[in-house]
Amino acid sequence: MLWMLTVPHEFAHAWAADKLGDDTPRNEGRLTLNPLAHVDWIGTVLVPALMSLFGSGLFGWGRAVNTSPWKLRGGLTGLALVALAGPFSNVIFAFVLAGIAALAATVAPAVAELAAHALRLSLFLALFNMLPVPPLDGSKLLLAARLPVRVYEELSRFGFLLILVGMTSTGLGHWMSAASWAAARGILGLFLG
Repeated sequence: MLWMLTVPHEFAHAWAADKLGDDTPRNEGRLTLNPLAHVDWIGTVLVPALMSLFGSGLFGWGRAVNTSPWKLRGGLTGLALVALAGPFSNVIFAFVLAGIAALAATVAPAVAELAAHALRLSLFLALFNMLPVPPLDGSKLLLAARLPVRVYEELSRFGFLLILVGMTSTGLGHWMSAASWAAARGILGLFLG
């Protein structure tokens, strides 16, 4: 399921960068919906498989799309738009999944249940990626807000640790789960009437 959610997310970054004048993703073969172009074999395959095997939930990542900020129209504002494209694609895809869940509800309940689960996960990933902590997409908004690069680089050194502490030692993870469930129910309600 992670592949299904990672591909549109990474493609959206590549598409936005390309539209803003950066040909780096196109040159690296990332302007495609081919899942193999966006796979990080550790983050998309190995880590999720091990976590699933040991019943530890779901965690993973796709291969980051490289961009050249100096090629982007709008500079750091363009970089922020490219960063926002990924989480925005998760929200758009959530509506697609809700439509699939609604259509399949009576004829293929198992498909409907899978689509509803993917819908909730897609919304959770959108929220999670908006956290302003490197390497997450939301961190690019710090650069667009003109946070000094030196401070951003220092923050990047501890990014994964900050995410881990934030998700395990605060109510952040629970809040994001509750918010994504509530949003998923709302979107499903639009389709199920």
